[in-house]
Amino acid sequence: MPALLLGSISTVVDTSELQRESFNRAFEQHGLDWRWEREEYADLLGGNGGADRVADYAAQRGEDVDAAAVHATKSQLFQDALRSADLTPRDGVVETVRDARAEGFKVALVTTTSRENLDALAAAVSATLPFDEVFDLVVDSSQVSTPKPDGSAYRHALEALEEDSEHAVAVEDNVGGVSAARAAGVPCVAFPNQNTAGHDFDGAAGRVDELGLAALRTLAGR
Repeated sequence: MPALLLGSISTVVDTSELQRESFNRAFEQHGLDWRWEREEYADLLGGNGGADRVADYAAQRGEDVDAAAVHATKSQLFQDALRSADLTPRDGVVETVRDARAEGFKVALVTTTSRENLDALAAAVSATLPFDEVFDLVVDSSQVSTPKPDGSAYRHALEALEEDSEHAVAVEDNVGGVSAARAAGVPCVAFPNQNTAGHDFDGAAGRVDELGLAALRTLAGR
């Protein structure tokens, strides 16, 4: 049977602005006079990994910053925001997951974010998208040694699901995620979030603004 692999938490719910706001609040708490506005943040999203993003930004400014500590604060703030925000799945996500399962697809969420982030997201959307009922597998950072854009998360998912890459389709909201899927041999459809909408997804098999199983199958040749 084929597999549908949703590649990040922002393919489920567009959390990009919550992420940016959490970074900015973390900067304040650590006494940094930084603020990432949307245009700058969108540019920074060309690479994966929040801690690396903070470290690279500090290096560019010639500042000595404990990037891991800043990112840990950001993660806690983000999880708190997920729990308190009124969140709904992105357009077409619930229907696509439902249709995929009805057609015999295995469905997985394949990320390299933390389990804590995933647990907070799962609680936030439990009424409309109960993770324990709709996902056959949820991959997080503790299960792979190398984060995206490396393909390890996708290779792990395929092995756990006992699926071949040619029978799967991935959905990603960022360029690094697309690269990760391609590294594992999985065709990937771009589903940009509000802060990656201007990025160049030329490595993707196609691009959609609303998720739908028929469109995914056509674009990925499935």
